[in-house]
Amino acid sequence: MTIAAVRTGSPASLDNLLPTTIEDPGAPGPGQIRVKLAASSLNYHDFAVVSGMIPAAAGRIPMSDGAGTVEAVGARVTQFQPGDLVVSTFFPEWIDGTPPATAFRGVPGDGIDGYAREVVVTPEHWFTRAPAGYNAAEAATLTCAGLTAWRALLVDNAIRPGSTVLIQGSGGVSIFALQFAKAAGATVIATSSSGDKLEKLKDLGADHLINYNEVPAWGMKVLELTGGSGVDCVVEIGGAGTLDQSMMSTRVGGHVALIGVLTGFAGPVQTALLMAKNLRVQGLTVGSRAQQLAMIAGIEANGIKPVISDHFQLANLADAFRHQAANKHFGKIAVDI
Repeated sequence: MTIAAVRTGSPASLDNLLPTTIEDPGAPGPGQIRVKLAASSLNYHDFAVVSGMIPAAAGRIPMSDGAGTVEAVGARVTQFQPGDLVVSTFFPEWIDGTPPATAFRGVPGDGIDGYAREVVVTPEHWFTRAPAGYNAAEAATLTCAGLTAWRALLVDNAIRPGSTVLIQGSGGVSIFALQFAKAAGATVIATSSSGDKLEKLKDLGADHLINYNEVPAWGMKVLELTGGSGVDCVVEIGGAGTLDQSMMSTRVGGHVALIGVLTGFAGPVQTALLMAKNLRVQGLTVGSRAQQLAMIAGIEANGIKPVISDHFQLANLADAFRHQAANKHFGKIAVDI
């Protein structure tokens, strides 16, 4: 018996991202669950794998995010039962505390096969419950983008009512950060190069808008909007090309959550500005299973739903990535399996 899947080719490229079939994984063993996957969602990390920017084994099944229904459970499984809607974790072996040294080698869709397939059998701790009232596509947005934003604002830097937060763009992490920040009572400043997307961010609750094509020195504009003090936290998804403006935007003693590399993997940093402002610039990569469960509780308490602009079928995964690369989306792109 076989199931549908998508694998990368050699060399990895969108043209070599091809539908295929693989062996059904069968019944779960002790401590395992069998999950009928119904959805995934696209992240920049996934794009980097399938386009060859991040080296991965030829024939890798991509996609770090997966959500679906538990079909069967093995002996000694205590957290799930058949019929439960569950969502994957980005680091299957990072349960709580600091990440183990091996965590980054076991990311689904990168170090190991991911969720671009119909069925998986995994240890039960590789998944968590999904938020009540969510469908599979909504749940699949949480694994990477949702948890990254949650950790940036509420784990590594505890924002609170009255805090100020700067978000960049309108991708999945940024919109989750906007939603979490507003739920916490924070003021949000949003940047984008698109007037239409800025209006959509305003509709979601953004308090101040900056078009960075019109205001290239947007760090100074942020200072102006905050009365000269700067924001408490920047959710930095651009990388090397935007970091200096982010640091300019941040208050003395503030926090820059360094998440993305959209404007480059490396570049000069104004260390004098970093020191003068006593900034905390912290790189982060998603989070732990315990943090994911805390995020889900926060989502349920505040009635937060993800923003999904597009749906693609699994067989059309390459087209989904082309849509992502064209920057036509707003929020998340879902893959229906």
